[in-house]
Amino acid sequence: MPISPRFWQLSGLTAVWSAVGLPAMALCPAELPVALETVAAQPGLTGARLGVQVETLAGETVASREGDRFFVPASTLKLLTTAAVLTALGPEHTLQTSVLGTTSTGDRTTLQVIGGGDPSFDQASLTALATQLARQPIPSVEVLYGDDTAFPGAAVNPNWEWEDVQAGYGAPVNALILDENEIVLNLVPQGLGEPLQVVWAEPRQGLGWQIENYSTTVAAGAPEYVSVGRDLGQPVLRVWGQLIAGSPAETTSIAEPNPSQAFLDALQTALAAQDIRVRQTRLSGVQAGDRWTPLASITSPPLAELLIPTNQNSNNLYAEALLKILGQQQPNATDATDAGVAIARQVLTDLGMDVAELVMVDGSGLARKNLVTPRAMVDALQGMARSPHFPTYRDSLAVTGVSGTLRNRLKDTPAAGRVYGKSGAISRNFALAGYLEPPNYEPLAFSIFINNINARGSTARAIIDDIVLQLTGLKACE
Repeated sequence: MPISPRFWQLSGLTAVWSAVGLPAMALCPAELPVALETVAAQPGLTGARLGVQVETLAGETVASREGDRFFVPASTLKLLTTAAVLTALGPEHTLQTSVLGTTSTGDRTTLQVIGGGDPSFDQASLTALATQLARQPIPSVEVLYGDDTAFPGAAVNPNWEWEDVQAGYGAPVNALILDENEIVLNLVPQGLGEPLQVVWAEPRQGLGWQIENYSTTVAAGAPEYVSVGRDLGQPVLRVWGQLIAGSPAETTSIAEPNPSQAFLDALQTALAAQDIRVRQTRLSGVQAGDRWTPLASITSPPLAELLIPTNQNSNNLYAEALLKILGQQQPNATDATDAGVAIARQVLTDLGMDVAELVMVDGSGLARKNLVTPRAMVDALQGMARSPHFPTYRDSLAVTGVSGTLRNRLKDTPAAGRVYGKSGAISRNFALAGYLEPPNYEPLAFSIFINNINARGSTARAIIDDIVLQLTGLKACE
């Protein structure tokens, strides 16, 4: 039975898969189940679960190992979120962040900014919005209202772990998003034995924070690591870890605890830079009772472009925002995430997925309660392959050895440039799913899940990569 050189390398033997352009070792489909069992039996997977589903795009099963069992998908869930959103809304769908204004007796101007949930809205967008307003005859603003009601329900998913909601990758998702609702900071080594210096990327974001610094600067040769967290009830930043004296700063982030107010504060600052004074800010729904005039707006990139950071870079906030945007299609929804999940399940059903094999509680895969079978994931991928939006969907995916989170995976191997997919990793659970174009076999849709592995992520990823190499070597046999 052919086993790739990469497998023997993972098994601790001396054979090396090198970057010399070796061809993938040929493997007949009938031999694949035995090859998968050999991979599953290696010591690195002791106590873990391995699920694999491989099918042609026409629906012929090539291999299935625990294909009908539930696995934690981690970030491969984004494949389902983006498939549903793209199918339901189309690649040209855009989002609006708008400012309305009214002037009352005595030339008192009131503004309201209405959030549209644009995950790409950043400081440049904010400056552009303020610049548009500066073209209006607005010397000052009595009240700047922020309407953050487009996404009903909680901004923080209740299924996320407490350590995740502190981190920048677990930022709350509201309708007034700025710079992905992250507070970015740099940790800078100092003299030996001294705490790392905390430098806020945006100094205004550091105002009011108390820092509990348990970090230290160490000598050359010592291990380096950093960790940051924040109190969930008050503005307290906690810093742990160590960096070598003279080494580069480490960039990290925490979640913005009050993103709606942070957006208003930043817009107030941007307007001040345009010589427009804002006397006060308030969070509120749409203000009625006056005649409001549209004054400025920022349009997001089309959905086709928003899918790229979602899938290629595995951006959680983008995925969650897109799911909530999908949920807006449900009238009178009380929670945008729940509504988005309900619509996504229907769209995925229409694509040919059996949603009885899916438990979905968020859009990003950050929640450990998400579950899917390898078979159901492949069904969704096949459905998208039949969709007129397939080129847009596929182009949003990372490519092995080329782009996104897969740019350093399977580089200089026969699988480089042949996998369009999405990886996933969360607390001992690892995954890879997508499309593979073997050189000597028809295109495939595949999903690979490893759950409950008691080993480093590098070990899990190497095992998954070996399976992909096995699939790359497939050939039609008599």
